[in-house]
Amino acid sequence: MTGQRDRWAELTGGKAGEEYARRFARLAASGHDIHGEATFCDTLLEPAARVLDAGCGTGRIAIRLAELGHHCTGVDVDSSMLTVARREAPTQEWLLGDLSHLDALGLEPGFDLALAAGNVIPLLASGTGPAVVAHLAAALRRGGLLVTGMGLDAAHLPLPEPPMTITEFDDWCARAGLTLRQRYATWSGDPYEHGCGYAVSVHSRPTA
Repeated sequence: MTGQRDRWAELTGGKAGEEYARRFARLAASGHDIHGEATFCDTLLEPAARVLDAGCGTGRIAIRLAELGHHCTGVDVDSSMLTVARREAPTQEWLLGDLSHLDALGLEPGFDLALAAGNVIPLLASGTGPAVVAHLAAALRRGGLLVTGMGLDAAHLPLPEPPMTITEFDDWCARAGLTLRQRYATWSGDPYEHGCGYAVSVHSRPTA
């Protein structure tokens, strides 16, 4: 572990799994599409792809991607979240672990796509972002994709101010050998413009 709590743990105490699941159940019951991230990722993937859901939470996205035919592994540091995921999809692979030490989990590399949605990157423990991005890049096959979604201002984050800029994030990716391929303002693919409060980014690992 890092020796320090990530920002998510500071906000929730690591006990938010059931309430988080109820929140999305309420959204689904009210008619909201809660599968935007999975739909977005599915359009980038060949059938039966390997997906690493980094910071998978209650498994909402990984479960949906599995329903679409992909092979998903979920990793999260919050055991209360994984309790829900394991209950909802007991046959899927759910791993308890700190993303800054992803290499300690013994994952077989070669994932087609690694996903860090739901403000995973801004909510990492301070100073661990570059290491997490490097571990995610190392988990990908050549030509594999890192897909992230994150708030860039206080209106899109459960924080008083963003802990990093999109430029800093792109620098972490570049240092990990990743290249920005696409960027959108929403999971629906709305165009990204400078100053947007949210960014959905697709970075790729070189093919050679």
